[in-house]
Amino acid sequence: MKRIALVTGGNRGLGFETCRRLAKSGFTVLLTARNPDKGNEAANELTDKEGLDVIFFLLDVTNKDQINTMSKQIEQQFGRLDALVNNAAIHYDPWQYAIDADLNLVEQAMITNVYGPWMLCQAFVPIMKRNGYGRIVNVSSLGGSLHYMQEGGAPAYSISKAGLNVLTRKLAAELQGTGILVNSIDPGWLATDMGGPGGGPVQEGTRGIIWAATLPGDGPSGGFFYEQGKPVPW
Repeated sequence: MKRIALVTGGNRGLGFETCRRLAKSGFTVLLTARNPDKGNEAANELTDKEGLDVIFFLLDVTNKDQINTMSKQIEQQFGRLDALVNNAAIHYDPWQYAIDADLNLVEQAMITNVYGPWMLCQAFVPIMKRNGYGRIVNVSSLGGSLHYMQEGGAPAYSISKAGLNVLTRKLAAELQGTGILVNSIDPGWLATDMGGPGGGPVQEGTRGIIWAATLPGDGPSGGFFYEQGKPVPW
């Protein structure tokens, strides 16, 4: 039976390449995006041009009703979800500082970057538990590491990613013994729309994500990693 993986923000950049790599690894990939035209276009590129098993699902990660409706549809259609990659994120904000940050922008970042993954976990963990298997990959950032937070700037992004890391730790602790592994992955600085020019190729950023999405049963849970299993300090 083919494994099923869901990737949020899958229409471009790191999310799109993650969909491609997972599909090439043998998954049926559910590529999600909040823009139906861009999402369908991305999925069609992978299916029509590359012959990969990719299906588009419309998803705004901030919409709880949409998440719950989609989770029921996926359970009915496939009976399982084996890997959840929480990739969608917004508001890398190096132009502002915590002391005078636009808190409306910070709130938007928290809703998308923390509450979105949290709601998706709440929707899909029960399905994973029933099957006794799951891999949850929270795409984080070095910007969310307290260890490296000696400089100001990018408060919305950094604080939201630190919150996502806390979610990883909490879920991993609560899901011990269920067959569900939860980890945060730092993909590194990449040349994407968010990362901007100067970063590495997006293909390099998928290494840790694919590793965490395909961990064996005795793999780590509750960790923060770069590439294939290189620990990042919290």
